[in-house]
Amino acid sequence: MQTYDFIVVGSGSAGSVVAERLSASGRFSVLVLEAGGTDRRFFVQMPLGYGKTFFDPAVNWNYKTEPDPGLAGNADHWPRGKLLGGSSSINAMVWIRGQREDFDNWAAAGNPGWSYDEVLPAFKAIEDNEAGADEWRGQGGPLHVTRCDELVHPLGKRYLAAAQQAGLPLNPDFNGASQEGVGIYQISTRNGRRMSAARAFLRLAMKRANVRVETNALATKILFEGTRAIGVEYEQNGRTQTARAGHEIIVSGGSVNSPQLLQLSGVGPTGLLQGLGIPVVHANANVGANLQDHVGINYTYKGRTATLNQTLRPWWGKLLVGMQYLLLRSGPLSLSMNNAGGFFRTDPAMTRPNMQLYFQAFSTVIPKSGERPILTPDPWPGFSIGLSNCRPSSRGEIMIRSSNPRDYPKIVANAYSTESDVAEMLAAVKFVRKIASMPAMAENIVEEILPGPSITSDEDLIQDFRKRSGTVYHPVSTCRMGPDASRAVVDPRLRVHGLTGLRVIDASIFPDNISGNTNAASIMTGWKGAQMVLEDNG
Repeated sequence: MQTYDFIVVGSGSAGSVVAERLSASGRFSVLVLEAGGTDRRFFVQMPLGYGKTFFDPAVNWNYKTEPDPGLAGNADHWPRGKLLGGSSSINAMVWIRGQREDFDNWAAAGNPGWSYDEVLPAFKAIEDNEAGADEWRGQGGPLHVTRCDELVHPLGKRYLAAAQQAGLPLNPDFNGASQEGVGIYQISTRNGRRMSAARAFLRLAMKRANVRVETNALATKILFEGTRAIGVEYEQNGRTQTARAGHEIIVSGGSVNSPQLLQLSGVGPTGLLQGLGIPVVHANANVGANLQDHVGINYTYKGRTATLNQTLRPWWGKLLVGMQYLLLRSGPLSLSMNNAGGFFRTDPAMTRPNMQLYFQAFSTVIPKSGERPILTPDPWPGFSIGLSNCRPSSRGEIMIRSSNPRDYPKIVANAYSTESDVAEMLAAVKFVRKIASMPAMAENIVEEILPGPSITSDEDLIQDFRKRSGTVYHPVSTCRMGPDASRAVVDPRLRVHGLTGLRVIDASIFPDNISGNTNAASIMTGWKGAQMVLEDNG
């Protein structure tokens, strides 16, 4: 059995950062266990290549939820990264931090150190923002953020004009003074390549003699002496191996795998563990509970002018953009499909936005099973205006099915399970249609394809978004942070309640979801969590 100062389980958005920060001084040895393989793959590094990774079992866990009554009985597809960089290696790269109030609410719930003013220095330290440094943004950090104002499809400008005609202000930076309004998304890329957490952080750590990264190493159990975590058992190449931690074990498996590993190790709901024959090390009903996720839907239109469909669908178009990307690292393949977007309130009486917008200058009107990838869109000039809820009140859970670590856990999403979530989505889809009806956009629309002009009543609109909605891949809170051990899994310093030598550092610790894409906040959590580990270990 080899011994390291720290063992980090998972090399995703948070785990990559934790490994880099803990190893930077050279004082500590760090072992990183990653269940997946390398991120050195063409379609991982090419930004728009994530359409090819959406169902690829070589890099994607391809989870499925239980059939969800809130989604008309559909079993939703949940892609999660299974490679170095985790989900930051297969995501859509939109760089959003969340609203000031999100983090202030975390602190107000009894989590000192997590207010907006306290996490802002971490966000700034992470960034190398192409737009430059200011009161809110950082420059010179390890993760490059690309400004896309001059790179988006011309239809994006029509969208911005229509949204302004519908009453939303133009916002030059959603991570600046305010999040409300519409604008162009900044993305986590550099020189036309994806800037995952692995590329930004883990690659730095892997150059150090005090870091060892084991790929294709599935952590199966945390080992305890009494209530102290002392090591990790893992499977690699058909062999069961163990590693010991002299200081701490940090679980950074993400919102699905972190609660799964804790439960497999005897930390979780008593009834669940006993029913599966797993000895209870520490009973905590919150492990796997409190699941929150953003749910979204697209409204798709047929346009009068060419969209990316006409560029990406024909063979000669693929050849053209492929050569452009290979030679210049530019063009559509160097960007996210979400060019523009924004945040708005479904009720003017609200104090802050509760809905997020996405504009996509292409369309894929295909079955949700994903028979065609992003790189083969519809044959006609289509585009979509999408949206997702920012702070849904619906709650689900993630629980293991058996004591076999290779069995996927049971994911119960419970989308649209509260009246308030249904009501705000109904108001939101009506606002999408309002944007589409504004002169700047309406003059370019031939027809609404999905859901179509026949869907007009509240009842039909609700039925439609139940049938067509799905996750926007932001699950959080399954190992939530809080001072009260009866309501949380980790304390404000991310130590697992009731145990020693064990922390969880990833998006599963979010007390509540943030307003927007979760990757930036996950990386910040890794940075801040590592800082706490170093402080607590001298």
